Amino acid sequence: MEKKIKADSKTIKKETMWLVASIALVVGFIGGVVFGVYKSGSDKPIQRPVVSRPAEKDQGVSVEKAAQIFELEKMTKENPDDVAAWTSLGNLYFDTGNHQKAIAAYNRSLALNPNNADVMTDLGIMYRRSGQPNKAIESFDKAAKIDPKHETALFNKGIVLMHDLNDLDGAIQAWEELVKRNPAATSPSGQPVKDLVEKLKASTKP
Repeated sequence: MEKKIKADSKTIKKETMWLVASIALVVGFIGGVVFGVYKSGSDKPIQRPVVSRPAEKDQGVSVEKAAQIFELEKMTKENPDDVAAWTSLGNLYFDTGNHQKAIAAYNRSLALNPNNADVMTDLGIMYRRSGQPNKAIESFDKAAKIDPKHETALFNKGIVLMHDLNDLDGAIQAWEELVKRNPAATSPSGQPVKDLVEKLKASTKP
């Protein structure tokens, strides 16, 4: 079976970062590819329950998530070296659209455990969503260096290069590197990445 970039309901956010394609011609050649970046698997629950407390509902944030954020903020204050709590807090900020706080939480998690490629990838997504594509690329590169098999980081790198930095050649190189590492890699939509690369190359020919 072809190995697919992880894309189950627990790891890919319902609201990924959609962006109008800056290269409209290219989009016509790539039917079925969704141009959003994809969350990694860093949102695995921490190993102890989070006790919910009444919390004021913020705009766009459910009471449940607000209560979870409250508890995790409390945990990280009481035990600032709890890497799992920092990661879970970052994921909740990710879910609720609080980009800057997510970045801060993920950076704290990585300061404690710098070799977590999933968290590094999710940090990259938050950098992109906060309008810092170069820092996003840097994070995706670090994730791929930590874990050479981290396909989501390489796929996301191509997305940011193409749509945020208008670097089609760079996107092709990122996805070629992904295919080099796993020739059977597919996009989250199921399209083989090698086919995506070929279509992109064809679209750039005079």
